[in-house]
Amino acid sequence: MARGLMIFTIVSIWVSVFFSLLTIYGAVTFLLKNLKPPKRKLDPLVEYPLITIVVPAHNEEIVIKDTVRAILNLNYPKEQMEILVFADNCTDNTYEEALSVTRLPQYADFNIEIIQRRGKGGKAGVLNDALARAKGDWLCVYDADAMPERNALYFLVKKGIEDPKNYAAVFGRNKTRNYKQNFLTRCINLEVVTSQRIQHTGLWQLFKIGHIPGTNFIIQKNYAREIGGWDNGALTEDTALSFRIMEQGKLIALAPQAEAFQQEPETIGVYYRQRKRWAKGNYEVITGNLKHLFDKSNWRIKWEVFYYINTFFWFNCAIVISSGIFLVNLVTMLLNFIGFTLQMPFTFGGGNRQIAAILLVNWAMMFAIYLLQINIALVSQYGQATTENFLYSVASYFTYSQLFLGVSIVAFFSLVLDRIFKRDGTKWYKTQRFND
Repeated sequence: MARGLMIFTIVSIWVSVFFSLLTIYGAVTFLLKNLKPPKRKLDPLVEYPLITIVVPAHNEEIVIKDTVRAILNLNYPKEQMEILVFADNCTDNTYEEALSVTRLPQYADFNIEIIQRRGKGGKAGVLNDALARAKGDWLCVYDADAMPERNALYFLVKKGIEDPKNYAAVFGRNKTRNYKQNFLTRCINLEVVTSQRIQHTGLWQLFKIGHIPGTNFIIQKNYAREIGGWDNGALTEDTALSFRIMEQGKLIALAPQAEAFQQEPETIGVYYRQRKRWAKGNYEVITGNLKHLFDKSNWRIKWEVFYYINTFFWFNCAIVISSGIFLVNLVTMLLNFIGFTLQMPFTFGGGNRQIAAILLVNWAMMFAIYLLQINIALVSQYGQATTENFLYSVASYFTYSQLFLGVSIVAFFSLVLDRIFKRDGTKWYKTQRFND
């Protein structure tokens, strides 16, 4: 039993290392292929389809004005934008704050509507309401805290019209706008930069696999209607939609120059509740799509299911078990040191040096790859490749990544308990905003 656990742990870590190196290879290839100086002037698009921009906002009075203003300043023909801002079941001044921007004289002739909504379904419910009334050819979604860069919509549309037959949706990159606030936001920034610059680019380069990130994306309106829109009440409606798109053989394309700036949690409590919801939602989606590993689904969705299993289940399980092996052996060594005579529970060949050496090599390898992917990502983003961020990346391995692992474990057991006791686990936690 003990030997089996050790072998499982070591093999699992090596599998995860393989996936990480493969993704890094794809990301570096993508970065080198797209290493071009930015154009001073953008070329006109061959067409400018009508875009319905949707902003779901629940009690977002702190951030909504900046987001609405950024959307109204997008470099896209204003007559080709329909903007719908939903003040969803708000108990604060979200509606009034958003409305105040539309009353500014420079925005008088924009097609924008601020809607007071009292429906159900959370963000997914808002998106389905918008889908039913949208006039645009594409639906564009920005969260209330996500300020798009001026050319973001231009680049999303440019990618979408490149291959509208295969590209059901297009997503851009998100950046942390408040990353300098404290140690937590610095670490979140490293996570965001790495996911955007390594995971997203690597998977797109190698397999043409993309994920709808929840904000800063467009989706073909008629296609979204055909597949039934968003799942009302889903904890991670974006991940669920991504799997449905891939299930039908369509692609979610990456537009790397389309960028938006979003606010991240600034306290541990807010971070814990947000990330727990995300992890739990991802677990729900994974368990709901396990069947695709064994049915006749296309290879991309099979790969995606396996990739998620490796990331959220297999690797986390291996880390927990390896930590347990280390702690049990450490406690046994300490007890023997103070006079007890106990046999080491986890050994190879009757000794502890072998297992210790193997686990040490595995740990060193994971640590090196962790730093490698973060710092490749930092180098590829302007202004991020600093000595300060390198030191934060080292510190984050021993702090932030362990916190993330803990949250993932709690989320998993929360989902298990929901299933056992038939609890309603779809309660939506509203992420607190900060007035930076």
